[in-house]
Amino acid sequence: MFDLRQIQKMQKELQERMERVREELKQKTVEAFSGGGMVTAVANGAQEIVAIKIRPEAVDVNDLEMLEDLVVAAVNMALEKSKELNEEELSKLTGGLKLPGLF
Repeated sequence: MFDLRQIQKMQKELQERMERVREELKQKTVEAFSGGGMVTAVANGAQEIVAIKIRPEAVDVNDLEMLEDLVVAAVNMALEKSKELNEEELSKLTGGLKLPGLF
């Protein structure tokens, strides 16, 4: 038989642990580079872009479109890395189970 109180307790503990993981993820960062390091995007584990770094030699007013493309590429890679970090941490929490909608 299932003990409803035990299940509720386990659910509450899981939610509390998930909240701690979310807070920890906000403190962890990943970096992604494009254009051979001309543009760097930094994202945290909460999939927020926290910094964009552009080397001065990347700024060519005659080719702003290329710079824009480099920024987009770096941001997309940083967000992908952030997603992977998020999934790794979630996997630790759930013991490898895929639980859609938790994060």
